[in-house]
Amino acid sequence: MHNHSHSHQHGKGDRIGWAFFLNVTFTIIEFIGGWLTNSTAIMADAVHDLGDSLSIGFAWILSRFSDKEASDKFSYGYRRLTLFGALVNSIVLIIGSIWVLFEAIPRLSNPEMPVVEGMLGLAILGVAVNGYAVFKLKAGETLNEKVLTWHLLEDVLGWVAVLIVSVVLLFVELPILDPLLSIGFTLFILFNVFRNLKSTLVLFLQAAPDRETQERIKQSLLEFPEVNGIHHMHFWSLDGESHVLTAHLELRDNFEVEDLIRLKQEVATKLASYHLSHTTIEFEFLNESCRDDTN
Repeated sequence: MHNHSHSHQHGKGDRIGWAFFLNVTFTIIEFIGGWLTNSTAIMADAVHDLGDSLSIGFAWILSRFSDKEASDKFSYGYRRLTLFGALVNSIVLIIGSIWVLFEAIPRLSNPEMPVVEGMLGLAILGVAVNGYAVFKLKAGETLNEKVLTWHLLEDVLGWVAVLIVSVVLLFVELPILDPLLSIGFTLFILFNVFRNLKSTLVLFLQAAPDRETQERIKQSLLEFPEVNGIHHMHFWSLDGESHVLTAHLELRDNFEVEDLIRLKQEVATKLASYHLSHTTIEFEFLNESCRDDTN
């Protein structure tokens, strides 16, 4: 028994596309602003944003390519490409954050005063632009969009740090605040990215996306009086939101065709509430040997 449901992902692609063009445009502004204000912090953030732009662009391409119809070779379609994109983006963000730490830590011993007024203006613009991009991506539910949201949230927090430092530096000559805040928000982002990376790796290895949901599905199938047991049950995810279920149902008796058709329809109705993208349920009759058993 097979059940296939296909969702349209144009909204996802549009959100990532908006974030990509916003980030690229603002990265160019950052490079120019960093040069004009003689701010190494802004230049470092511009380089980091450039890496973010490349990652978001890569994710945008993957998200559009993943919408292609399934083929004989890729029978499940291309949805797992977005999961691969989330994995790559997590790695890029970790490398970028480590680079920011290597840039910020030496400034603790040798801080320099930038053009504070220019920093303040760029900080306000940075919070607005990146904040809008985060708002656009926050509506997304895929792991890819969540990782990209952390990319952009890192930028927002970075510009908040620059905004706070620039306001303080307007009144107090204390440039060491800049690297201190940069280290603080980078460590915070790293913590969350590692958490998302763990989830991505688990799904990439085809682990169950939700153990509680898996157990509920199993118990709901065992509620049928015709079912004696379940084995070879596999519950995994294509991309973090499109889940797949396969299972062998052991029947209590060799039922007639009409009873099997009714049971098949009842199982489909029971599983409908779980919004599975693909389901494959096999009936095994009384005393029938399972061909998938390796014993």
